[in-house]
Amino acid sequence: MDITLSVLKADIGSIGGHIQPSEAVIAGVSKALERDGADLLTDSHIGWTGDDIALLMTHPHGTGDARIHELAWNAFLAGTEEARKQGLYGAGQDLLADAFSGNVRGMGPGVAELSIRERAAEPFVLFAADKTDPGAFNFPLYAAFADPMNTPGLLLSPALTAGFRFVIMDVSHTGGDRVIELDAPEDLYRIAALLRDPERYVVESVWSRHAGEQAVAASTSRLHNIAGKYTGKDDPAMLVRVQKDFPATGEILAPYAHGHFVGGGMRGSHNMPLMPVPRMSGTSYFDGPPIVTGTAFCVQEGKLTEPVDVFAHPFWHRIRERITEKAVDMRRQGFFGAAMLPMDELEYTGITSLLDDLDTEFHVREAAAETPSASRAS
Repeated sequence: MDITLSVLKADIGSIGGHIQPSEAVIAGVSKALERDGADLLTDSHIGWTGDDIALLMTHPHGTGDARIHELAWNAFLAGTEEARKQGLYGAGQDLLADAFSGNVRGMGPGVAELSIRERAAEPFVLFAADKTDPGAFNFPLYAAFADPMNTPGLLLSPALTAGFRFVIMDVSHTGGDRVIELDAPEDLYRIAALLRDPERYVVESVWSRHAGEQAVAASTSRLHNIAGKYTGKDDPAMLVRVQKDFPATGEILAPYAHGHFVGGGMRGSHNMPLMPVPRMSGTSYFDGPPIVTGTAFCVQEGKLTEPVDVFAHPFWHRIRERITEKAVDMRRQGFFGAAMLPMDELEYTGITSLLDDLDTEFHVREAAAETPSASRAS
């Protein structure tokens, strides 16, 4: 059966600052999705990560379908109305347009979609991150789909040994979706040269070269710079198919044990380690740290199983403790050096006005007069 998995994700208001949505907001979104999606959707699931709500929908309408996107947009509007009633912080924050215009791409919400022909068993994982940008997935995807040190299946499974194709977007290009397709393992160094800069080059999708099928869809977009200037973090979502022609679930999860540093955290302007957390986790320390949740499903004829929390296992408790230590160590450095993002990646740009004011006070010092000791030496 051909089905489409669509994830749309947005921050439409949260309690106590950038922490988590209220029960009323979730209920408003859920009620609208159930009411308006009855004739469009095969199944759906609603979850949240930090202050972002993610709508997972299955349907037969393909990617980019205007009706599905409008359904999600209207559900977010319904949740925003509840957020405003409660006086929540950032009500409607990620709804950047006044009205729906056929597709939510570029309108604020993150979008990740996969159109697939269901296998006999179709497992996948929905990853949702908060307080970071889509480049946060660069390292885990490189490790899982290109590095046999992480993924032994690249050596042991003929389907995986054939390699994977990476579609990478230059999110700093404002004139359109500027992308490149590179194959692992042949283009491994070229892939690495791009993905090392996660603020500019971001994985949009990954494809199996053995099966010719899409393995990954990430909510990569030029929202990062959609207005021709830096507009903030995108808080990404990602769908990853697992097993058989794709890496095993454990191989997909393994890179998150590193707590790799990503852009985000407080005011979206710092480098912080990415912490894998249980589903329905809010943010806390330093408006973070940047967090990622993982929810596993199987889908059959468009119907989803119950969700399974992949980061709730006791193994991840110790990982979170270590990442906590990394986060605190980095914050001890304050605003110096690598602790804060480069100037063109700062989400709050008041510092640029400060620097402009200071620039007028700089002057070029005149050459110092020759000292007596210098005269004697000459």
